[in-house]
Amino acid sequence: MKLLNTIRILSGALFISLCCLTASCNFLEIVPVEQADLDDATQDFNSTLGFLHSCYAGIQSPVAFENTEASADEYAVPLEYSLQGYNSLKVAHNLFTGNNNDGGKWSNYYRYIGQIHLFLQELKKAPVSDLIKEEWEAEAYFLMAYYHFEVLRCYGPCPISDRLLPQTASENEYPGRMHYDYVTDWIVRLLDEKVLAGDKLRNTRSNTEVGRATRPIALALKAKVLLYAASPLWNGKFPYPEWKNVKLGKAMETPGYGTALVSTTYDREKWVRAEEAAQEALNAALDAGHYLFGTRAGDESLQEQKGLPMPYIPNIEGTDTEVKAFQNKVLTLRYMMTAKGSDGNLEILWELHKTTNFVFGSIPNNIMKLNNGSEYGGWSSTSPYLYAVEHFYTNKGTLPKIAASKNEYPAESKWLDPAGVTGRSELFNICVAREPRFYAWLGFHQGDYSSRLANGQPIQIDTRDPDKQGYNPAKYNRNHLVTGFAIQKFLDPNTQLDLSGGGGIPNPAYPLIRMADLYLMLAECQANLSSDGKSDTYATEALKNLNAVHQRAGLKAITKEDLTDMPLMEWIKNERYVEFYAEGQRYFDVRRWVEGGKYLAAGKREGLRAEEKGLEYDEFRQRIKVNQPYEWNNRQYILPIYYVDVNSNPQLVQAPGYGN
Repeated sequence: MKLLNTIRILSGALFISLCCLTASCNFLEIVPVEQADLDDATQDFNSTLGFLHSCYAGIQSPVAFENTEASADEYAVPLEYSLQGYNSLKVAHNLFTGNNNDGGKWSNYYRYIGQIHLFLQELKKAPVSDLIKEEWEAEAYFLMAYYHFEVLRCYGPCPISDRLLPQTASENEYPGRMHYDYVTDWIVRLLDEKVLAGDKLRNTRSNTEVGRATRPIALALKAKVLLYAASPLWNGKFPYPEWKNVKLGKAMETPGYGTALVSTTYDREKWVRAEEAAQEALNAALDAGHYLFGTRAGDESLQEQKGLPMPYIPNIEGTDTEVKAFQNKVLTLRYMMTAKGSDGNLEILWELHKTTNFVFGSIPNNIMKLNNGSEYGGWSSTSPYLYAVEHFYTNKGTLPKIAASKNEYPAESKWLDPAGVTGRSELFNICVAREPRFYAWLGFHQGDYSSRLANGQPIQIDTRDPDKQGYNPAKYNRNHLVTGFAIQKFLDPNTQLDLSGGGGIPNPAYPLIRMADLYLMLAECQANLSSDGKSDTYATEALKNLNAVHQRAGLKAITKEDLTDMPLMEWIKNERYVEFYAEGQRYFDVRRWVEGGKYLAAGKREGLRAEEKGLEYDEFRQRIKVNQPYEWNNRQYILPIYYVDVNSNPQLVQAPGYGN
């Protein structure tokens, strides 16, 4: 039975509890959908496995324009969507508080931690072999570590829920926040002792088990936990160093840390631990057969097997062989983000199969006219900021701004001028001579969108014309491309809608951990350990691991000479921005690097004049600030806890800057 289907069937029925048990105070309670009998949950092999599968159901997709991760500087969501109460807009506008959220991630993850405790309690009774029990127990502890880390990176120092408490427990027994480093060490110890010790987890999973924990996944999680702890936010630069675990005069202490919740001094040893863990994770993934998709023979021939046409690349230059290789790379990168592990995509270590609105929401309005005369299209919900458009690389592997400074690319003042493309007179200079990922994952005015989406043909989108994909609230209501650009990442290049409106939009496997992340985590650790950021052993190794991802994208290697254009760490940061574009990582990267004000403050997000109807071309192509009340406050480095949870737990302090 596949994990996806099992979760759908069992996550409701097996999200169970007895009234006498709770994992902590009310935010940890497991509220039963059905009062199922716990004995029935482990009566045989299948029911016990189903119980385990239900523990995975708390994993949330990082790719969703409604969620907090979408509040970063990657793409705009229409302001009109704020009427739906989307957290992405609340966070981007600094309106997300302890009073206007319902617990969100906090409640979700702690509820599933409680579910895991119940599973571990009942697993002892299950009529399965000791070997299977050991494996399933390791999976459960892996999920416990994962859910704690998700709380930790979203909310900062957090309670550790390491046991079930009886409902009769006094308020003084409810756990409060613990120092960030203490929680980090607890998660790492849990992974080392309960998950990784004894090789209880498999190195790979069969196609019917994709999504379940493996040893490489567990090692990757450990590396990520340590990377976050080593990052500036939690390594001496938290903007509220005076934050203490004191509530209403009552001091709550973390063993070894007193009432402190964050580190106020830099510790290089954190990067040493993270680097060792990242190297171990990468080695384990490689040993298990994972690799960077697109680097082996056969990866770039998928489109030929599917009979896909070569993608349109404006004003591409080169020999026939070079042009075809570039087009192949574009298609390969599209497949990389849509092919599942069961399809042989070994780029992905851990993937999530959950239906979201992201893919359909990203498709522009009015992509085709149906047989019945009606217009059919997506929602135009996601629209890349100009920062995104300008920070994918050129086809030479440098940023447009750097290339322009060397007269190797049009001057910045000319980027939104017409490029003189035959038959596409309004296509911008900034959309010419770009890297394969730009053409694989973004959509732009007068460029082609997808391969065969509209009844077997690509769509040449026109984000200015109100009768096509341009702004037209009378026709499309709230749905529009805010900045004039579009996203096509995660859209299967084989997707084809017919003139009856049939065909469907496949839901991809959203990556939770993939190989590029392991290489770039390792590169980041090594860059931070380097003494000069240029030529020592750490810098050399960092450059090698950075180039593994950079060159996979079809770009020339970054050399030590290129480090005069941008410091090594800035190359790594930008590579992460491009490689993980719209995957939910940027939200956390900006925060852990303590760069919220640099990227997310008012006035930072720009687009075209795409929210005005019927503009002439020269009016449309003007750079403007996106008309939304974006705001940054340092309190936004972590999320607030729902006020009900704070008020009901005497040990739980609210995040700084949010009151309570």
